[in-house]
Amino acid sequence: MYRAVTQGSAVHLLVTMMIEDGTRSRSHGIRRELLEAQAEALGVPMLLVPTSWEQYDTSFQHAVASAKGAGCQVGIFGDIDIDSHREWVERVCALEGCTALLPIWHHDRDVHLSDLLRLGFKAVVVAVRDGVLPPQLLGRVVDSDLLAIFQQSPVDLAGEGGEYHTFVVDGPTFRRPVPIEVGPTVLRDGVWFADLTVRD
Repeated sequence: MYRAVTQGSAVHLLVTMMIEDGTRSRSHGIRRELLEAQAEALGVPMLLVPTSWEQYDTSFQHAVASAKGAGCQVGIFGDIDIDSHREWVERVCALEGCTALLPIWHHDRDVHLSDLLRLGFKAVVVAVRDGVLPPQLLGRVVDSDLLAIFQQSPVDLAGEGGEYHTFVVDGPTFRRPVPIEVGPTVLRDGVWFADLTVRD
């Protein structure tokens, strides 16, 4: 999002795919109220789309259609170099007459992550793949020390292979930080997740 904005794009809508009952994000298990707090801190409205994995493609296409109906012509995606991901977002966007923009495509991972830290982004680790990274990293803020751990581990530095996931709570695009509490951890489908909540 930051790269797209600095390249001249205006962000009008955030789209998040949710589990069937709409209480958590589909892939990372982030609570709805946390996503809402993030969108509010960014000052951008959000579209939450409940779906199953079986209906994901259809639901995502409907979400793109809704975004276009709200005036959006371009979808911004954070993929770096997985061709199948790029082909999928480009195909789905094209079906609804929209364009897919991938502003960090083929960016050097070391440079990209160093830039994020230099710019003041604050991301919290919310998931790590079991047997690849230790669950003790859950809840940690990504900093130079954590990047050093990643560099010494058999992981993609940006987590592109699903080795880890983060939730961004602050940075240049935020009007204010998102206050969080790190709750219990759970192992699900070979991935350790931290349950984040909004701190009162």
